[in-house]
Amino acid sequence: MRTVSGGEVAGILVAVFWAILVSFLALALVRLAQTLKATTKLVAEVTDQAVPLLADASTAVRSAQTQIDRVDAIASDVQEVTSNASALSTTVASTFGGPLVKVAAFGYGVRRAIAGRRDSTPAKAPRRTVIVGRTVPSPRRRTRNTREERD
Repeated sequence: MRTVSGGEVAGILVAVFWAILVSFLALALVRLAQTLKATTKLVAEVTDQAVPLLADASTAVRSAQTQIDRVDAIASDVQEVTSNASALSTTVASTFGGPLVKVAAFGYGVRRAIAGRRDSTPAKAPRRTVIVGRTVPSPRRRTRNTREERD
């Protein structure tokens, strides 16, 4: 039998460690390949689901933009109507405001004058009895009724 030298033992040890290292690297590469396959499958599934979702989102955004354009048109129409109503109100106020105030004031004055005539119907002149050297007071006249007393 032959004796094994130290160099041969070292070579065998290096070969065994090398085989173990290659086995671990092969195992790591197999696991990495499995992970990459799972990742590729996941990305493909996400892509298959994301494309229709993006198409729906794009449709929703276009629809929302259309609605916003409609609301903008309505808002501008409302603003135009508001400005027209304001101009009309100003025109009516300037055209009819002064004369209406005058007519109202005249009507108020007429009502007051008629009410004043009713309340102050001319009474007969009070009779005073004169006695030589002294004056007898006349009977007290009724005072004008106030609105509270009439109501």
